[in-house]
Amino acid sequence: MSDSGFRCGFATFVGRPNVGKSTLTNALVGEKVAITSDKPQTTRRAIRGIVNQPDGQLIIVDTPGIHRPRTLLGQRLNDLVEQVLGDVDVIAFCVPATEKVGPGDRRIAESLDGYPRAAKVALVTKTDAASRDQITERLIEVDSLREDWAAVIPLSSLAGDQLDVLAAELLALMPEGPALYDSDISTDESVEDRVAEIIREAALEGVRDELPHSIAVTIADIAPREGSDLTDVYADIVVERDSQKAIIIGHRGSRLRDVGARARAQIEPLLGTRVFLGLHVRVAKEWQRDAKKLGRLGF
Repeated sequence: MSDSGFRCGFATFVGRPNVGKSTLTNALVGEKVAITSDKPQTTRRAIRGIVNQPDGQLIIVDTPGIHRPRTLLGQRLNDLVEQVLGDVDVIAFCVPATEKVGPGDRRIAESLDGYPRAAKVALVTKTDAASRDQITERLIEVDSLREDWAAVIPLSSLAGDQLDVLAAELLALMPEGPALYDSDISTDESVEDRVAEIIREAALEGVRDELPHSIAVTIADIAPREGSDLTDVYADIVVERDSQKAIIIGHRGSRLRDVGARARAQIEPLLGTRVFLGLHVRVAKEWQRDAKKLGRLGF
């Protein structure tokens, strides 16, 4: 088969935390490759989701939300976003239809001047939760932020509205070239990383205040159990303080059991086997601010 006319390239979604970037990545890929949560800074790595189409391949790089960093971790997340923005072919700027454009959005939109190589697209997300008037108002606000938008597209990841329009628009902006991944691959994330993220997503549910930022997950071991159809998964949930450890564990371990049950329900289909999930909660004091501890946790 000739690659003539076939397009392949990289796109990323940018915006404030919690504007729906990871949900949009998953919706385009057609399966869950990035965890989602209503907690800001849920995404901590550049996660690649691969969208295969008859006439091209889109590689969506999901990144952390851009924010004012208060810790070394926060600064490293912002640095990661900057690195990705410098490498991609298309930057898609996201604003939720339900919220007015604010100073943070304007600052991010202006910062895109620093990446002249990439085409820019504006997306108004979460249209399923907004009125028609809100969507119209947001489209006008977003359109006025820059003069070089290649397209301005309203969409809903949850309802699936306009995702085909977005995919076609992104693909049209990509360079011609062969696919970089096999057509049956949806992400280049390792199994260990995906399992760790599933556990972290489960741990994030229902926690409050500063705790979400303090949670990290490391995998100690994933191995089939001898003479059984079980896979043993052992993981550490890392927090910064003893009081946070108590919250994660809960009364007589009740909360940790809930975390394990929620995580196991997603890990089993990923691994294709029944899973024994052993979770241990440990404290690494102020790890978000400690360069050595960040390194050990993979940041």
